[in-house]
Amino acid sequence: MSTLTKQDTFSSLLESAPKTFEAARALAKESYLVQGIPASKAEEYKFTNIGKKLEQNISKFTAAQTFDVAGELVKSSIFEGFEGDVLVFSNGKFQPNLSSKIEGVEVSLISEKTDLALGSIAKPEKDAFAALNQASFEDGIFISVPKKAQIAKPILLLSFNQANEGQVIQPRVWIEAGDFAEVTFIDHSISLGDTAYFVNKVVELKGGINTQLSYYRLQNEGKNAIEVSSIESDIQKDARFTSVNISLSGDLVRNNLSLNLLGSNSEGNMFGIFLLNGKTHVDNHTNVDHTIPHAESHELYKGILADQSRGVFNGKIFVRQDAQKTNAFQQNNNILLSEDAIINTKPQLEIWADDVKCSHGCTVGQLDEEALFYLQARGIDKMQAKGLLLYAFAGEVLEKIQEESFRNYCDTLVQERLGSKF
Repeated sequence: MSTLTKQDTFSSLLESAPKTFEAARALAKESYLVQGIPASKAEEYKFTNIGKKLEQNISKFTAAQTFDVAGELVKSSIFEGFEGDVLVFSNGKFQPNLSSKIEGVEVSLISEKTDLALGSIAKPEKDAFAALNQASFEDGIFISVPKKAQIAKPILLLSFNQANEGQVIQPRVWIEAGDFAEVTFIDHSISLGDTAYFVNKVVELKGGINTQLSYYRLQNEGKNAIEVSSIESDIQKDARFTSVNISLSGDLVRNNLSLNLLGSNSEGNMFGIFLLNGKTHVDNHTNVDHTIPHAESHELYKGILADQSRGVFNGKIFVRQDAQKTNAFQQNNNILLSEDAIINTKPQLEIWADDVKCSHGCTVGQLDEEALFYLQARGIDKMQAKGLLLYAFAGEVLEKIQEESFRNYCDTLVQERLGSKF
């Protein structure tokens, strides 16, 4: 059993927490102290012993401070062909001087929004790390897209992380889109080192009636970084929410993604791909809550695991008693490229209504030898043939990205990783 204690490990963060949102922070602190760092016996962290990993790296964490981000670094980090606006972060903190002034969108610090219902979507009682973030984050960013606004260009949240060993980066993001609004966000973090720091991120998204809200995320931290992210959204009547999450690197990564469908004719789409090698461990936990009749959700996660990497997929779909006429689909497909690679997959349905269409499933296998032979018979060498098959497997998720420059960038990264690029 881990010797870490909930008080000691993050005590400096809790003690130095800002005085803003005192009630919300007090509630979160109490919730964190009750839950504590999840142990291996905790059902939600059964295959991801994050307490042990934190202990192996450092016994006590302190807050990471901002560092100067060069303007040239920002420019060189933007995807080729990208034409949207950019919001820059240094160790999780917003940098207005390096960021775009987005026409028609309100962008401010969370500390300036004293009436914000912080934690109303990412509830601290649901997860210890969401509680820790709410109790001790220093400041965050508030983004509001007004009613009927059509933001044609994507908004890039570009984060640069450079922390010392044993430091914590705690981004906090609130995004709200008014009724009939349309907007796309791209969340991209860049590590500028390989130290054993800890990222504990919370993003709350609120979509109004008939909104079109997309949130794409590329997770590619340094090889020794530990990361927990909680991205949670509330979606109203006639709205459509789409997320694509791509995980490529890190020591241990836990992605919590929750979607609450709160209105009829709402639609939620959750797609993900994780390409793992070395000893990287990525745990994807998803949750879709159908609360109202006539809503639908589609979920597809794919994993490719090599070397001694380990993946976890735990997807839950709840259909409440009143949520008749629900249509929900969930699938997790995985390819293991090594005898030492491990995947633990657990798709789940909990249905309390009787007039629904719901399905779930998972597959775990290896490359199709006949398809591999077919490509080799046509003059493609074995390694490249293998890469092409893997790329075709991953492509079903990549094609869900509607923003072309980001899709092309991710496409290149995936091809390079899989060895499928001519």
